[in-house]
Amino acid sequence: MNRRSFIQKSMAAAIIANMPAGVIAASSNSKPAGVGICDWNLGTSADPSYIPLAAEVGLEAIQVSVGTAPDRMPLRERAVRNRYIELGKQHNIVFCSVAAGSILNQIPLATEPQSAIYVVDALEAAKALGSTNILTAFFGNGDLLERDDSGNYINISSGRFAEYKWKEQEVERVIAVMKQIVPRAEDLGVIIGLENTLTADQNLKIIDEIGSPMVQIYYDTGNPWGNGYDVPGEIRKIGNHRMCEVHIKNRGSSLIYGDEGEVDMEACAAALHDIGYDKWLVLETSGRRDRFKEDTRANASYVRQVFF
Repeated sequence: MNRRSFIQKSMAAAIIANMPAGVIAASSNSKPAGVGICDWNLGTSADPSYIPLAAEVGLEAIQVSVGTAPDRMPLRERAVRNRYIELGKQHNIVFCSVAAGSILNQIPLATEPQSAIYVVDALEAAKALGSTNILTAFFGNGDLLERDDSGNYINISSGRFAEYKWKEQEVERVIAVMKQIVPRAEDLGVIIGLENTLTADQNLKIIDEIGSPMVQIYYDTGNPWGNGYDVPGEIRKIGNHRMCEVHIKNRGSSLIYGDEGEVDMEACAAALHDIGYDKWLVLETSGRRDRFKEDTRANASYVRQVFF
């Protein structure tokens, strides 16, 4: 057995050893680590000057974008990383994760060789900022689901909840690329999170094929709900040990709470409690127009009341 195989098997064994029967991991008494926000909702992506604003509205963490375009990758620069660390200490803000979001949505990992560099950039930035995981996004140009001639997803489920046909070649490419990147994630000790339009079952198939516990699911309460997926059921199926972080947002509303939103937040909170979820909850909402501070404080307060 080579060194890499030994590391992968040892990490997987460690996860299993700490996991009770079924998919439920940790203790039902576990609570989330805290409430953060995506930097694209806070202000300009990859800009540390918005850190004081996060503290002002009562947040504890920020998900930082590694960059937004090939010619705008600020987190590659040591001075920018140091500024994040400096301001984070001043305002008691941590950086829960680093996102390769808009960059991968424009330049997909499934089709563009250069995109693998952006994932490695995110891993290195996460290590520098003390983050535990990165988000790799598969939306927009990077969507992994097939569409019909009308532009709609192709539902292959005969049950109550949807499941859509995926792009087989693109999925195979993602798996192949991730297998090449995983050793870097292992060396840095940073988890790669997959956020996409796939079901939990589809994502778990990808993770099993990659074969490393360093690749997990970055979950979102809003997107899968809008796709017709069983969100509370998916959370319970994934389990705490395969879910690196969670975006909290509603559908049809900029507020996490209230009658306008489609997502049953209490059902999501119950499912996360059942799996002993103990990582960050990250707001992915900017609030209503010109009411960012008021709405973000209210959203964070609601999340702490319902999810903790």
